[in-house]
Amino acid sequence: MQNLEYLEELSGPNPDAAIVWLHGLGADGYDFQPIVQQLNLPSDCAIHFLFPHAPVQPVTINQGIAMNAWYDIRELSLHAEEDQQGVFDSMRLLESLIKSKLAHIDAKRILLAGFSQGGALTLHTLLHGSTALGGAIALSSYLPLRELVSEASNREIQHTEIFMAHGTHDEVLPHELGVLSKDVLVHAGAQVKWYEYSMGHELCYELIQDLRNWILARLRK
Repeated sequence: MQNLEYLEELSGPNPDAAIVWLHGLGADGYDFQPIVQQLNLPSDCAIHFLFPHAPVQPVTINQGIAMNAWYDIRELSLHAEEDQQGVFDSMRLLESLIKSKLAHIDAKRILLAGFSQGGALTLHTLLHGSTALGGAIALSSYLPLRELVSEASNREIQHTEIFMAHGTHDEVLPHELGVLSKDVLVHAGAQVKWYEYSMGHELCYELIQDLRNWILARLRK
């Protein structure tokens, strides 16, 4: 099994918490590296950030062109056939990275975060991963393989909070897909904090401020 390459950055000295941040389709770990400065975390909330690069693979909806992708996407619709094998393979790569790089940090102080396809893998890993982590952040995203929610092995989901945010004018992943994903998670018992903003497939200042407050509530000592 291959290993994920990644970038890393510390928001302060001697971090005792971590956030693993997953980029969207066709991007790479550099895409969200600026979020560390944008969050402007205080010195008493030192976090170890990891920004992995997804494996390069052909993506069906992009004419089969090879690019950084957590899994293949065959079409964008509510009932599209999904790349279940690819989703689980990337989940295992992600878990391997967390175990090898963040073994010194309490799992409950590790958050998964992701944008778009990265957020989808984040939600899937929180539900089906082997380690109960501290929470998840899914931005402009959705829950893949919704039909498997009832089989989720991580029953800690009922005690794990999820920050979900979506733009009401998202032109890539429709707002209603985000709402549907949120509803499925809530029905499964997840503690979802839902935020929506007048924006497209992107981040905005208000979202970053809300996310900062959410992170501080979980990781600040």
